[in-house]
Amino acid sequence: MYARVIVDVPSKQTNRPFDYKIPPTLKDWVEVGSRVGVRFGPRMIQGFVVELLEQSEVDDRKLKSIESVLELQPSLTEELVELAKWMSRRYLCNEITALQVMLPGALKAKYEKYIALAEDSGSDSLTNDPLHAKGEMQNEIIHFIKKKQTVEMNELLTRFPNASMLIKKLIINEILIETQNIKNRVSTKKVLMVYPPDNITMLEGYKQELSKQAHKQLEVLQFFIDQPKPIQLSELTKRLNTSSSSIKSLASKQWLKLESTEIYRDPYQKHDFKQSYPLQLTEEQEKVFQTIRQTIHAKRQQLFLLHGVTGSGKTEIYLQTIQQCIHQNREAIVLVPEISLTPQMVERFKSRFGDLVAVLHSRLSAGERFDEWRKIQQKKVKVAIGARSAIFAPFTNIGLIIIDEEHETSYKQQDNPKYHAVEIAKMRSKAHQAAVILGSATPSLETYYESHQSTMQYLPMPSRVAGRAMPTVQVVDMREELKEGNRSMFSRPLHQAIEDRLNKKEQIVLLLNRRGYSTFVMCRSCGHVVSCPHCDISLTYHMNTRHLRCHYCGYAERESSSCPSCSSEHIRYFGTGTQKVEESLTSHFPGIRVIRMDVDTTSEKGSHEKWLNQFRDQKADVLLGTQMVAKGLDFPKVTLVGVIAADTVLNLPDFRAAEKTFQLLTQVSGRAGRHQLPGEVVIQTYNPDHYSVISASHHDYTSFMRTELQSRKQGIYPPYCKLILITFSHENMNLLVRTGESFSEYIKRQQLPSIIDVLGPVASPIPRKKDRYRFQCLIKYRGGWETIHLVHKAVSSLENTVKQTKLQVSVDVDPQMLM
Repeated sequence: MYARVIVDVPSKQTNRPFDYKIPPTLKDWVEVGSRVGVRFGPRMIQGFVVELLEQSEVDDRKLKSIESVLELQPSLTEELVELAKWMSRRYLCNEITALQVMLPGALKAKYEKYIALAEDSGSDSLTNDPLHAKGEMQNEIIHFIKKKQTVEMNELLTRFPNASMLIKKLIINEILIETQNIKNRVSTKKVLMVYPPDNITMLEGYKQELSKQAHKQLEVLQFFIDQPKPIQLSELTKRLNTSSSSIKSLASKQWLKLESTEIYRDPYQKHDFKQSYPLQLTEEQEKVFQTIRQTIHAKRQQLFLLHGVTGSGKTEIYLQTIQQCIHQNREAIVLVPEISLTPQMVERFKSRFGDLVAVLHSRLSAGERFDEWRKIQQKKVKVAIGARSAIFAPFTNIGLIIIDEEHETSYKQQDNPKYHAVEIAKMRSKAHQAAVILGSATPSLETYYESHQSTMQYLPMPSRVAGRAMPTVQVVDMREELKEGNRSMFSRPLHQAIEDRLNKKEQIVLLLNRRGYSTFVMCRSCGHVVSCPHCDISLTYHMNTRHLRCHYCGYAERESSSCPSCSSEHIRYFGTGTQKVEESLTSHFPGIRVIRMDVDTTSEKGSHEKWLNQFRDQKADVLLGTQMVAKGLDFPKVTLVGVIAADTVLNLPDFRAAEKTFQLLTQVSGRAGRHQLPGEVVIQTYNPDHYSVISASHHDYTSFMRTELQSRKQGIYPPYCKLILITFSHENMNLLVRTGESFSEYIKRQQLPSIIDVLGPVASPIPRKKDRYRFQCLIKYRGGWETIHLVHKAVSSLENTVKQTKLQVSVDVDPQMLM
C-alpha cells in the first residue's frame, strides 16, 4: 500500500502530494486524514495523508516509508481533506495551509532538534582529529552526548554556550548527526483517579482489618462506602483534608485502585447551567420553524436566509431546529462572530443541550480548545458552537449549519487561507446534504440579493416577540449642538436621557467605535500630527498608560509635553476614544457606575464574562464599548442606547461603508427595550441626512437596501460583480509600482469576457505598514473559476521578482475590507 502525503512545508515547490510506502506494521493505522511523521530530505516532518493507493507511479526503490502515525484516530475526515483541496484552488493558498487551519493550535506540529553520535564515530579517534583545535571541548561534547545517547539541541547549546560553531562543524563532518522529532504543542491531560472495588461490601471488611489509630484511612474507606464512585486523587485529599500517602497505602493493599486517567479540560466545569425548555413559538416563528424542519427531515441541502428584526426570537428557532437534528442522530454547527460569542450565547445552548455542546473560540486556553475539539472528533457531542474556525468541526453526519449575524465581516479570515465561513458552510452542506441558516436583522446585501435571485429561501420575521415595539430613535445633528454652544461629547437630548435613566434605576448602553483616549494628537502651533514611524497612520493616545500607540504594528511611545516638530507646548488631543468618554461620564454624572468594554479591557481570559455578569447583576449603570456591545446582548433593564459618533465607519474609503454604518446602528439600537420596558435610542451624527442613518432610525432595511443596491449597480460593485484584491508590499516603492503595472497588464492581455475591470495599481488606503509600502489592484469580474485561475497564473509570473526581492503578494478572493 502507498499513501499520498501533503508535507508541512508551505511553499510553491512542495504544494503537491508526495508518495510514501506504508510499512506493514502501520497498514491498519494509516487512513485518509491521518497525521504522519515522514522523512522529507534530511528532516523528519509532519504530513497529512490525502489519498491511499494500491500502486505508485514512482519507482519503489526511490520511495521512503512513513515513519510514524501521530495519533490513533485520523485528525481530519475524508470530507475535510477534499474541502482543503477546494480551498487551495479557490483561495489560492498552499494545500498544507488549508489543512492546518482546520486543526486546533495544539495539533500544529512543534519540531524539536536532537543531536546523537554517528554510528561509526569512535571517541578515541576524535580527540586527535586535526580538523578541530578545541580537542578538549570536543571531547567534553562527545562524552556528554554519549552518556545521554540523544540530546535536545537547545539543551546542548545551553550546556556549551561558546561551542555553537564547533557543534556545527561536527555535524557537517558527520561526527554528530542531527535528527528532528515531531511533538504536539499540547498533550492530553491525565490525572490520578481513585477507584473503589467493584464489590463495595468488601470495604466494610477492610475497615475491620485496619487499626483504630488509622483515622484517615478509615475515613477514606467510609467515603467510598457512602459514595461508591471514582474520584480524582487531588479532589479526594482536598475533601477529606488528608495526604495522598494514606490513599496510596490503601492502594498498595489493593483495597482501592489508583490509575492515571485521561480527562477533558472543561472551560465551563464550574458553571451551573440551569436546564431550559423549548418556548411556545409565535405564529411567525412557527411558520419559519416548520419550513426548516421539513428540510432537515428530508435530509436535503438547502440555504435559508432568516431575516428577523432584533428581538424577533431567532435564537429560539436555532435551538428548536437543532433539537430536530439531534432527534435524527445528526450534528449541528453554530457560528457566531467572535466579538459576540458572549457567555449569554453559550449559556442558551448549554442550558438547552447540556454536555452535548462543545464550545470553540480563541478565548479558551490551547488545552481547553484541544479537548473541546476532541469531544467532537470522538463523537461525545452533537453541537459545536464557536467563531469562524468552528466551521471545520470534524463531524461526520452534519444535518444543520447556523451562521448567526451572517453579515459580520469577522467571518472572513484576514490571513492565509483567506476563506469566508459562509462559503465553507455551503460546501460542507453539499457534502452532508444539510440545511444552512444564515440569520441576521441586517443581512449583507450579497446574501439578501442571492435569496431573491437563486435557490436560497428567504424567511422573514419582521416582528418582535410578544408584540413588543421597536425602540424610538432620535437622530441628533451635532453641528447644531455646536452652533448652540454645546462643546460636550454628549448632546442635550442624550444628556437628558442618561439623567432620566439614572433616576429610574434603568441601564444604558453607549457605543463608540474607537478605543483609546483620543484618536490623534496634534500640535496647534505647526499642525504636526504625531504618526507611527513605521505605518502611515496617526498614533492613538491611551491615558491609563500615558502612551501613544499604533493599532496596526504595536509601536508605542510615551506622551510628550512639547511638539517633536517645533517644540511648541500647544499639544492638543483630538477626537474621542472610549477612555475619554468614560472620564467625561464620571465628570458630568457624579457617582455614575461605568463598565468599559474594548480591546484594552477585555484582553484577559474571562474578562468578557466578568464585565457582562457585573452589568447583568446591575452593578453598573452604563455599559460603554466598541462594536462588541452592539450585538448579541440581551439585558431586561437596558432602555437607552446612545451612539456617541455614528460617522466613524461612514467616512472609511470602502464601498461597504454605508452598509456597515446601517448594520451597526440597527444592531446596537436592538439592545434597547427587548423586554417589558420600552426602549429609546439617541444617535449623534454630523451626517443626519445620510440615507444609512435615516433608514436605521426608522428600522427600515428595505428602503436602505433599495438605495444601496442602486448605488452599487451604478458603480458595479457586489452583488453585481465579484472582487479579487491583490496587495503588493515592499520597502521600495518604485519596485512596487513596476510590479503592480506588470501584473495589471498581464491580466488585461488575456481579455477574459468575465473580467469587467482591472483597477490599479494604486496606493492602498493605508499606504505603509511596518515600514513596507503597499499598492493594490482590484479585479471586478463575473463568473467563477476562470478568473481565479488567471489570477493564479499572473501571480506565478511574478515568481522570480518575489524570490529575488522578497516582495510580498497577497491575494484576497471576495475581500470584506479594502484597507
